[in-house]
Amino acid sequence: MGIIVANMFLTLDGVYQAPGGVDEDREDGFEYGGWQAPFADEASGESIGEQIQRLDALLLGRKTYDIFASYWPKMSDDHPVAAKFNAVPKYVVSTTLGEPEWAGTTVLPHAMAAAHLREQYDQVHLFGSGDLLRSLFTEDVVDRLNLWLYPITLGQGKRFFGAGTIPASFSLVEPARSFDKGAVSLKYQRSGEVETGDMDDVDARSSVE
Repeated sequence: MGIIVANMFLTLDGVYQAPGGVDEDREDGFEYGGWQAPFADEASGESIGEQIQRLDALLLGRKTYDIFASYWPKMSDDHPVAAKFNAVPKYVVSTTLGEPEWAGTTVLPHAMAAAHLREQYDQVHLFGSGDLLRSLFTEDVVDRLNLWLYPITLGQGKRFFGAGTIPASFSLVEPARSFDKGAVSLKYQRSGEVETGDMDDVDARSSVE
């Protein structure tokens, strides 16, 4: 059985909208498209690239798919990300997309249809696609969460975690990694249900130890 991996670029206040370009997504008057660029460096780029090279299939929501489909097919396969994205099977969850123009694309009718991709591939990766990802989280079929957290707050824009997020616990897959310009990479896997406790009990145990 494979895994579904969500890759998200987030600000400190949880915004994921339009990290990659000024005009990537101006929905609701978003003014800060391209906020990720000032924090890019070689090491963080390699970290993102490593995840891209691991994917066997690409899963996207309609809005992110349209952004990707308008950009990556035009890029030369000399670019490693373009080569990977253009070569692997692509799946887009949409009820309105008819005949996709990006070669290798299959349209899925709903989020739960995407869950079955784990039976076909080792690693199915999402990028962005907040609406789809929230649906997958609601159905509890996201196995791993790769976050790149950037030292910036925007005060506006689409936020991933909000009302409707299911209670869930995650554990670190590997130690957190920081980069020279302040970004941090965090890789989590789904680990179980939420547990609660009393900090007084924790303090008591710590004092005995």
